[in-house]
This record gives sequence, C-alpha cells and structure tokens, in this order.
Amino acid sequence: MSGKFPRTQPAAWRPELCDASEKAPNFCGINELVRDSASFQNSTQVKKHSLGFIGAGKLAGSVIRGLLLKNFCEPGAIVASEPNTETRTRLQNELGISFATANTEVVEKAEIVFLGVKPQMVLPVLRELGGAFADKLAVSFAAGIRIAQMEAVTPARIMRVLTNTPSAIGHAASAFAGGSRTTDQDREKIRAMFSAIGLAVQVDDEQMDAVTALAGSGPAFVYAMIEALARGGVKMGLTKQSALRLAAQTALGASDLMITSEKSPDDLIKMVVTPGGTTAAGLRVLDERGIADAIADAVKAATERGQEMARENK
Repeated sequence: MSGKFPRTQPAAWRPELCDASEKAPNFCGINELVRDSASFQNSTQVKKHSLGFIGAGKLAGSVIRGLLLKNFCEPGAIVASEPNTETRTRLQNELGISFATANTEVVEKAEIVFLGVKPQMVLPVLRELGGAFADKLAVSFAAGIRIAQMEAVTPARIMRVLTNTPSAIGHAASAFAGGSRTTDQDREKIRAMFSAIGLAVQVDDEQMDAVTALAGSGPAFVYAMIEALARGGVKMGLTKQSALRLAAQTALGASDLMITSEKSPDDLIKMVVTPGGTTAAGLRVLDERGIADAIADAVKAATERGQEMARENK
C-alpha cells in the first residue's frame, strides 16, 4: 500500500474537550455544501426535514449520530421511521430527531431518503412506496442488493452507500456508488455528507461486496484482533481491563499514524521491529500461524457472502 491517505479528524479528538470554535464547521446541512445548486437550496429551505431514514437501527443510527456530532445538520433536519419502539424512544430522547408514523411520510418530507432496513426488505419497501419516490434520491445501506435491482422497482434515483458503525464518532469508512439515473450533483451531495463523518470514496456498484467485507465487516475483524491482543496480555499477567485499554489504544494510535503518514504498512512495521527483538519474535509467530492469510480469507468469505445475497434477492 502506498500513497498519502486523506487526513481525517485526529483520532484523539473528543467534542467534549474542545471549544465550540474547534468543532467541525456547521455546514447547515447539505445546502452549504452545494451552494451552486439554487434549486436544491430553495427546495430544502421550505421543508422542515431534508434527510429521511427508513429504518433507524444500528447502522442508520450511527450515521445520524455522526451527522449531528459533526454539526452537518440540526436534529430538526432529520425525519425517520422505525418499527422498534425502544429504538425510537432512545433516539428521540438522545438526539431529538423526529419520527414519522409511516414510511410515506418520510419520503414526502425528505429530499434524500436513506434505506436502513434489512437487505431482504429493501426491494419490498421500494415497491410499496412506488411513485412516492419520483424525483427523489434514495440511498441504500444494504449489502447484496444491486443498484439495477432497485432501479427496476422504483422511479427514484438510486445510490448505494456502504459505511460502518464508527460513523457515530466521525470516523466512518464509507464507499458510495451511483446508478443510471443519479446526477453528478447527487454524487457530490453524498460525498460531502459522508466526508463530514469520515472517509468517503466513490466505487463501482460491482465493487460494493468487497467494500462491505472490508469496511462494513472490518470493524468486527479489528475488534477480534484487539481482543486477541488483550487476551495475550492477560495471559502474561495484565488485568483484563488494562489489557483491553492498552490494546484498543494501540490499534487506534497505529491506525492514526498510518492515516496521517505517507508510509506503507511494511515501512511502519520496520520502524517497530528490531532484529532479534521482541516484535520480531511475535511477528514470527503470526507468520507461522498464517494470520495474514486468515484475515485476507475473512474478507474473501464476507465478499462471497455478499455476492450470494445478491443472487438470493434477485
């Protein structure tokens, strides 16, 4: 891996430790990010809600939290529908966003509608709402559902965004893809939104299964590695709490150093390793156990599962 990584908010940044002037700028929603789009500005200015979420579960809820944390929009700019009463109550109390009584209300009030439902529900929801999606941008978070499949059942302009739960703290890794009806302006709106809460890259729809595996499932793989590091520390005498904190901070610091430097992983490894030293001894065990291949195979397995899901939902 080579090349300079885009700089994101430093990993140690915490909003509660900053003055208001240090926080991310208040973009006032999408309008300030697409100043040249008078039509979009005018349409959103007369609407109370500009962003809609059909489904506000773990992933969609994380995105909402990140957008509010980064002052991308006010709570009043978001309307959502969510069948789970506990989730609705929690998000209303914690974030102050509005909830609709029906999916149709979300589509009516929002300029951009995010589909945060389970993959098997995406096509039924689009079919159910039918013409209500005319002249709307619909963005799916679902793995395994292709843009062409969605375009076949709705008049909406369709995009996909695959992101992850660190979006809640502004450290998302997101990829987006546009469909045959989406405009350059649509793509720039989504790029701006997800750049506000982390890294956002544009890919082809065919690459989304790999993105799902790498960025979507990736946090779980990283958590598993952190837990394994901590387990090793516990075996060597550390308390579980101390080991977990040290392992998590080590992962965070290593990631931030890589993101903010121009060095490859191999270069950074060489900076830590001393021939015949402790790190070399540990890396030798990882190599003998085939850890690198196992992690790569995990990404492969997750990608293939996404491809299977696409076939199952045809």
